[in-house]
Amino acid sequence: MSKLFEALGLDLRILFAQILNFAILLVALYYVAYKPIFKFLKERREGIEKGVKNAEEAESKLKIALKKEEEIINEAKKEALKIVEKAREEGVEKKESIIEKAKEEVGQIIQSEKAKIKAEKAETLKEIKKEVSGIVILALEKVLDEKIDNKSDKELIEKVTKSLA
Repeated sequence: MSKLFEALGLDLRILFAQILNFAILLVALYYVAYKPIFKFLKERREGIEKGVKNAEEAESKLKIALKKEEEIINEAKKEALKIVEKAREEGVEKKESIIEKAKEEVGQIIQSEKAKIKAEKAETLKEIKKEVSGIVILALEKVLDEKIDNKSDKELIEKVTKSLA
């Protein structure tokens, strides 16, 4: 076999030294370059995976937050509609209450005015009766040409007023 190497122009000692140098170079490169590069690549891969995972988590949290926001907005709209409807109902009730109160006040005013009119009518009738009785007395005095006493005067007045009424 040594003739084969000699025919090819290879020296075994040089070949062995080159293999040994290459192995030393590989070990040195493994510890100096290859291992740190793989460590860097591994850290980078882990960082990218962590970033992707964080992005996915953030996206899911964002979706959840958007759903909650939409639910809150819908609840707020429903609550606003309830408040508006309640205010509308209260307004209608207040309006009806005010109208009812006004009707009652108008009824009271009408009743009080009727009572006043009745009282005024009664007072006017009294005055008319007094005036009529006075006129009747004057007419009777002229007819009889003498004044009757007070007692018979009153009886006569009452009789005349009853006949007039």
